[in-house]
Amino acid sequence: MRILVVDDDPVLRQLLTDYLSASGFVVDAATDGVQMRERMAQARPDAVVLDLMLPGEDGLSLARSLRRDSEALPILMLSARGEEIDRVVGLEVGADDYLAKPFSPRELLARLRALLRRARPAATAQGPGGGAGEAARLLHFGPFALDTAAWRLLRDGAEVALSTAEFELLRVFAENPNRVLSRDALIERLKGYERDAFDRSIDVRVTRLRRKIEDDPAHPVYIRTVRGEGYLFNAQGARA
Repeated sequence: MRILVVDDDPVLRQLLTDYLSASGFVVDAATDGVQMRERMAQARPDAVVLDLMLPGEDGLSLARSLRRDSEALPILMLSARGEEIDRVVGLEVGADDYLAKPFSPRELLARLRALLRRARPAATAQGPGGGAGEAARLLHFGPFALDTAAWRLLRDGAEVALSTAEFELLRVFAENPNRVLSRDALIERLKGYERDAFDRSIDVRVTRLRRKIEDDPAHPVYIRTVRGEGYLFNAQGARA
């Protein structure tokens, strides 16, 4: 699999290139947005490791551009600034995960592999035949059908574009209807690692997902907030 590393720090860029190459990836590297687009025109990556602070066009703008081009491309954002607002903004513009510098290359590798696993479930989930297996992979709610094998969300037969992070969150909700899920429980299911004390990534993902599936995101009927507890997914979509 091919990884594109976009970072203007030559030492870190080389370290990540060497480490990811030794871990079995094909790695391309870029110092800024111009080189990033050049590398992507030459070969499409399976994931992008993107620094927030770059010369010229910054990482937030580049993340928006990448997300407009592809909802499914995994984006792991890096930043030397670890404040919560940076994480929140990074996730709001479409990054799938956020890692503050300094970090362990092992942690970056683990998070990157997790993103890639979630981005390519169909490769291992699909098998020959149909019938019961075909029905089992579809989760229905309202006018929507969530195909967990093909990694698609359909509304009345038309596909709804979701990022990897948004799809994975919706899958967890749809597999646990009418059950209150705390933020800690959601983070554990989605990331598999311990959350920060002020981790708001789930709230940001929920906001992004509501914009895709709710007719009125300000008054959601599918993903409801249970104050002080977490979120509840109501597959019927009817207001209480």
